[in-house]
Amino acid sequence: MIDAEGYRLNVGIILSNDEGRVFWARRAGMRSWQFPQGGIKVDEDPDAAMFRELYEEVGLERQYVEIIARTKGWLRYQLPERFIRRRSYPLCIGQKQIWYILRLTGTDANIRLDCSERPEFDRWCWVDYWHPLSDVVYFKREVYRQALSELQRALQAGRPAGAQAVSDAGGTATRQIPVATEPSGPSSSQR
Repeated sequence: MIDAEGYRLNVGIILSNDEGRVFWARRAGMRSWQFPQGGIKVDEDPDAAMFRELYEEVGLERQYVEIIARTKGWLRYQLPERFIRRRSYPLCIGQKQIWYILRLTGTDANIRLDCSERPEFDRWCWVDYWHPLSDVVYFKREVYRQALSELQRALQAGRPAGAQAVSDAGGTATRQIPVATEPSGPSSSQR
């Protein structure tokens, strides 16, 4: 779904493990790495879109994750001119996203990259919390910085501080989990 300003409505997913590392995945057939993300369909709320995308791209069902928090509002990025498809309608100039941070409650074995006809990713690993800022494509870097900063504060405080707590099954799912506080290198554990 594309809004009146030309932004595609989207959800972004930061999946964290118990060590505070985050899921980082390589796009299928490419050299670029990113967090799972995907569009919100017409008449779909962001929470439903997040769970659908989580399953389609990472193979995780809701029983294997816990929602910690989500961004308070939309975060936006614009596409570079060369990526804008001028002949498409409606014209999409970028994405506006609600970002979620989740904790994996299952195991690494629950992660499957083959749950859709055309898998989004072909490889994944756990990386330090700030690593994605040095590795994501340049035009997404600022929105990643905003999402990681806002959601990290919610995690560190154990309550929403600049992020909206999300209720899961009737209770607030905000938890304090360890996260890296400084950028560092990639993980050596790759799948």
